[in-house]
Amino acid sequence: MQNKILTVKYHGDVVGRLALTPDNLMAFEYDTDWLKNGFSISLFKLPLEKRVFVAKRDPFNGNFGVFNDSLPDAWGELLVNRELQRRGIAPNSVSVLDRLAIVGKNGPGALEYEPAEEMVSEYKDSDLDAIAEQIGKIIDDRTTVTDDQITEELFRIGGSSGGTRPKIFRKIDGADWIIKFRASVDPKDIGKREFDIMEQALRVGLDVPAHRLFNGKYFGVERFDRKPNGEKVFMISASALLDADHKQPVLDYTDLLSLTAKLTRNMVEVEKMFRLMCFNVLINNTDDHAKNFAFLYDGDGWHLAPAFDLTETPGVWEHATSINGKGANITNTDMLTVARKVGITDKRAGEIMLEVNVLKFES
Repeated sequence: MQNKILTVKYHGDVVGRLALTPDNLMAFEYDTDWLKNGFSISLFKLPLEKRVFVAKRDPFNGNFGVFNDSLPDAWGELLVNRELQRRGIAPNSVSVLDRLAIVGKNGPGALEYEPAEEMVSEYKDSDLDAIAEQIGKIIDDRTTVTDDQITEELFRIGGSSGGTRPKIFRKIDGADWIIKFRASVDPKDIGKREFDIMEQALRVGLDVPAHRLFNGKYFGVERFDRKPNGEKVFMISASALLDADHKQPVLDYTDLLSLTAKLTRNMVEVEKMFRLMCFNVLINNTDDHAKNFAFLYDGDGWHLAPAFDLTETPGVWEHATSINGKGANITNTDMLTVARKVGITDKRAGEIMLEVNVLKFES
């Protein structure tokens, strides 16, 4: 597993090529035909220009944000490392280029990497309770040498997933879904709680994906980076677009709303982001980091992705993304100030705040 060059593709077309510098920094160059007919896959960091781009060391350990989005993190990374170990490969010997090759055609969004290592196969319908038990063994480190099939199975059905909580991919009525499972720090009813919050978000006007509660306890959402016909939709996170480390509180919602305005050039999309900010304040979703906001490109322009990972975070009072420079004790004035900075009138902002029911009556 020593890839020297990877080809990046989108819908079968070559976007460009990736390689590592001697300093283990990612280098990327757009394909000549893509420069003529394609779009910038990272508007501010990889403009559509004929040159070799070299990534900085931080914040993505020598990678570009748009390709970092393709890599699994937390649970997915754990499974990848376990699978590598199962195959006799030391995880720390595997470069970021090799890890993208492992993702191959199975990552989020629409970017694909060739040659692929093909360590993930097709989805398989397995009993959800049995999967939860397998996940528990991994989390509690109760697996043994004879349990290799557990790691292999979990990797196969969810090894390229992002986010912290365990999850799997599944086909439901021909559509692609993600089903989440409880992590060790989660309450036992986390699935029901997330389902209820998503229903609440729908009622107050947020754009949310189709969602269900499976077996009364496992929360699932339909993938918005896949069309009904299976076509992949290009997706990029705010973290990638702004070179913002999602593990650090480096952004304000003013940054996110400004980004939405620049990218989409549509105030309707900006108001969607403002509504999402208000809702996160309402439910105390302090896990509102830069990777939990994404944008989609469908050939007709950029759009804010539906809201996802909407959860309460009890005991954590500081928002990962600040509101008017504040992580806690958010007031009407703070929310209105953010709105004003991006051209949303007080009247319209107040209407959205009332619809979300986040308006606070202050003395």
